[in-house]
Formats: sequence, C-alpha cells, structure tokens
Amino acid sequence: MVGKSPSSRRRPRTLSVDIGGTGIKMLVLDPSGAPVTERTRVRTPQPATPRKVLSALAGMLPRHRPFDRASVGFPGVVQDGIVKTAPNLDDRSWRGFPFQATLRRQIHRPVRVCNDADMQGFGAVQGRGVEMVITLGTGVGSALFIDGTLVPNLELGHHPYHRGKTYEDMLGQDALDEIGKTRWRRRVRRAVAQIEPIWNYLVLYIGGGNSRLLDAADLPGNVKIVANKTGLLGGIALWKRR
Repeated sequence: MVGKSPSSRRRPRTLSVDIGGTGIKMLVLDPSGAPVTERTRVRTPQPATPRKVLSALAGMLPRHRPFDRASVGFPGVVQDGIVKTAPNLDDRSWRGFPFQATLRRQIHRPVRVCNDADMQGFGAVQGRGVEMVITLGTGVGSALFIDGTLVPNLELGHHPYHRGKTYEDMLGQDALDEIGKTRWRRRVRRAVAQIEPIWNYLVLYIGGGNSRLLDAADLPGNVKIVANKTGLLGGIALWKRR
C-alpha cells in the first residue's frame, strides 16, 4: 500500500500538467490555486508516443514533489481518462490509450485528465452564462461552458472554416509560420467575427502559446486574452467539478 504524501496531512497540493504539441509544462498548486513550485517546461518528445510522454513527465516530477493529486490537460479528446484522439501528438499510438489510469499507477496518486482547452477554461471562466475558450498553439483547441459547467469534447478546431480548410489549418502553428504574424492576426479576427454569432457567448477567452501575439485592442470588448499559465491554474477547478 502506498503511504500518504507528507502534504496530505494538510490541504491537498495539486500537480498541474499541460501537455502541448511542442512543450510540456508542470507546476504544483496549493488549495487556493497559488503556485508553490516554479513552472518547468520541457520540449514535447518526438515522436510524442505515450511511452515517451510518460518518460518526460517522470523526468520532471522530482522538482515538484510533494503533491497529493494530479490534473493533466491533454491536446485531444479524452473520455473517462481514455484518449480518443491526439492530432498534434503521435495520434495513432494514443487512440484508446488509458492515460489517466497509467499515469495514476506511475505516480501513485489520484489523477484526472481532460482536454487542454477544457482545463484552460476551468482556470479562466467566471461561471456566468455562455463562455467559450479558444487556444492557439500547435493546433486550435476549444471549450464551451454554460454557467460554469463544461460541455465536453468540443472540437471546433477541426470544423471547416474557409475553402475546405479547418480552423486548425488556418490558425495553427503551421499557418502562422507560413503567412506571418500580420496576416495570421487578421485571420484570428475574422475567425472571432465568424464564431461570435454562432455561439453568442458572453465572453470568449483566447489562450495558448500564440495568444501572446494578439493585441486585445484589436478584438471585440467581450474577448479576453488569457495567460498561457491559465491552463495550469485550471488544475484546481478540475477537482471541484465532480
């Protein structure tokens, strides 16, 4: 039997992990959501198979102990801890992989895994009305909340957007590299204008690593740019929702 961690005698500390197509981030949060370790980042291994990602996580853990539980944001569809899709990792090797259970056995602590945009949303939303999250990084993630309750597994990034191309085709990292920052920003503004009358959200939060390239002044007043660390801070709220 695995003994309790030293911090479990106090209120729980949460290991929060954000897995992206290019980087894996990790820190530990206290019960209020305040960081108690420095955020660390390593490059996502290539090819990003389950074995290699789990090995990368194991290498990061020593700098973040002790903790009592773990929250993981994953770049794909996750249902009941099992990965269904991982388009920006080694997709084929992840399909059907029991990531939540496997990581729980590896770290000997309770684990919850959800889509990375969902977890970023948990860290950003105010819990009032319809709120939406878009993440701009290697790919395009999305999440939808109604009065703070998640509508799971929204994959707007893979929906057709323009001339047969998806939002991810038009706004992901490859598109940014191809067309440059100025044209990419215009595309983001057009995408926001397109989705607003469809979802009629009170607030749209834009996060992810490439959100830093946007200027809030160029966006409608109900659009907020959130810090990339918001995804990690959502690790606390992930435990409050069940």
